[in-house]
Amino acid sequence: MADVQVTRNDDQTRYEARLDGALVGFAEYQLTDILVVFTHTEVEPAAEGQGVGSALARRALDDVRAQGTRTVLPICPFIKAWIDRHPDYADLLYSGRQA
Repeated sequence: MADVQVTRNDDQTRYEARLDGALVGFAEYQLTDILVVFTHTEVEPAAEGQGVGSALARRALDDVRAQGTRTVLPICPFIKAWIDRHPDYADLLYSGRQA
């Protein structure tokens, strides 16, 4: 797996993945008072298979967990499938019920 650097870009409402400083992927989101809605994830074809998508998903979800104020609604098929493969992140999923 390559050394993927992931940062949150609040101005563009997305998490960005970089390899050697070059932007190679992103995961877009929208915020509500109670949700982080992941809408789209994209990885450059040349960077596929290097763990970029997984790094994006893990960092973004870890960030949601660390903030502790919202749950996740994964409209993006990639983020949804990633959570399905990593059930230790299922607790972040929006249940449809408000506390």
